Amino acid sequence: MPANAIPSSPASIWEAAIIRKLTRRLVPFLFLLYIVAYLDRINVGFAKLQMSEQLHFSEQVYGLAAGMFFAGYFFFQVPSNLILGRIGARRWISILMIVWGTISGSMMLVTTPRSFYVLRFLLGLAEAGFFPGMILYLRSWFPANARARTMALFMTAGPLSGVIGGPLSGTILTLAHGGGLAGWQWLFLLEAVPAVLLGAIVYFHLADRPGDTPWLSSQEKAWLSNTLHRELPPNSLLSGGGAAPWWSVFLDLRVWLLALVYFCLNTCSYGISLWLPSVVKHFSERGTFVIGVLSAIPYLAATVGMVLSGHHSDRTGERRWHVAGSALLAASAFFLAAVSTSTVAVVTAISLSVLGINGMLGPFWAMPSSFLTGVTASAGIAMINSIGNLGGFVGPYVLGVARSSSGNFRSGLFLLAAAMGIGAVLVLLVKMPGVDLRHGE
Repeated sequence: MPANAIPSSPASIWEAAIIRKLTRRLVPFLFLLYIVAYLDRINVGFAKLQMSEQLHFSEQVYGLAAGMFFAGYFFFQVPSNLILGRIGARRWISILMIVWGTISGSMMLVTTPRSFYVLRFLLGLAEAGFFPGMILYLRSWFPANARARTMALFMTAGPLSGVIGGPLSGTILTLAHGGGLAGWQWLFLLEAVPAVLLGAIVYFHLADRPGDTPWLSSQEKAWLSNTLHRELPPNSLLSGGGAAPWWSVFLDLRVWLLALVYFCLNTCSYGISLWLPSVVKHFSERGTFVIGVLSAIPYLAATVGMVLSGHHSDRTGERRWHVAGSALLAASAFFLAAVSTSTVAVVTAISLSVLGINGMLGPFWAMPSSFLTGVTASAGIAMINSIGNLGGFVGPYVLGVARSSSGNFRSGLFLLAAAMGIGAVLVLLVKMPGVDLRHGE
C-alpha cells in the first residue's frame, strides 16, 4: 500500500480516529494557554476589591481602566494575525505570552489612574493576537464537521479560568502585606508567572502545521491535508482560489454582521465578568474567599453550556439558531438578574446569562471558518475579533457609569439584556454557504 494511501477501514472510523488524536494532542495544551490568558485578563476584577480602596480609585476609573484592555486589543488584532500567518504560531504565540506576562506582572506597580490605564492598554496590545491566532490555528488543523465542538472545548478555558481563578484570586488577596506587598499586588505578580513560563514552552512544543508534527503518520497527514483543502469554499468572494487580498474582508457583509454580533457578546461577557466580584459583594457582603467561590458558580454553568452547544451544533450542522437561542437565553437571564434582590436569585440569573453567552461561542466561531480562507481567514477572523472586543471596552465602562450614577447595577444589567437581544437578531441575518434565509437551514 502506498505510504499516503488511506486504509480500507470505513472513512468515518478513520476520520474519527484522526480527530481524536488531534484533540488529544492539541486541545489540552491550547486550553491551558487560554486559561492563563483569560485569568490575566480578568483578575483585575478581583484586584479591584482592594486596590480601588487603597489607591482611591472611583468606580468610573476602574470601569475605564478595565475597558482600556480592549482599546489596545482592537488596534493590534489584524496586524498580529498577519504576523502569525508569516512567522508561524510557534514563534509568535511564544513572544506574545512572554510579553503579556511581563506586562500583567507590572500591574502590581500601579499607583495612579494614568498608570492603570496605560498598563491595561498595553496588556490588550500584547494579548491581541492570541485568541484570533488560536481560532486560525484550530481552523488549519480540524475539518469543518469537528470545529464547533473543538472550539467550544478550547474556549471552555474562559469560564473554567473563572472557576479556578475565583477561589484562587480570593485566596491570594488574603496575602495582604506579605513581603511588603498588598494582596492585590501579589495577585498580579503570581498570576503573571505562568504566562512567561508557558510562553517559553510554546516555542519548543507547538507545531505550526500538521505536516510539521511527528505524531501524525504520512497517511494521516495526507488525509488531513486533502480534507482541509477540499473544504475550501469554491465560490466565496473571499476565497477566490486563494488570490483575494486580505483587505477584501471589508467588502463582505457577513464579516461586518458577525463583528457586530461579537461586539454585543463581548459587551455582556466582559461587562459581567469584570464586575462579577463587585456584583456578588453588593448582594452578599462576604469576605474575599466566599466572593471568589460564589463568582465561580456562573463560570461552571458556562462550561457545561459551551460543550453541549458546540456538540449539538456539529451534530446538526446548524450554527445561526444555536447562537441566537443562546443569546436570547442570556438576554432573559440578565433581565431577571436586574429585577432580583437576593444573592441566590442574582447568582442563579447571572449563571444562566453566562451560560447563554458562552453557549454562543463554539457555533459562532465555526461560522466565519465556513467562508473565510487563506489570508482572508487571518484578516477576517482578526477583524471580527477586534471590532467585537470593543464591546469589552464598552461593557465594563457602562456598568461603571451606571453604578456611579445610581449606586446599583440594575440599569447596567438592563442594558446588557438589550445588547444580547440585538445580537440574537443580527446573527439571523448572516447568510451562510448553502443557506436560504427565507426557508431556514
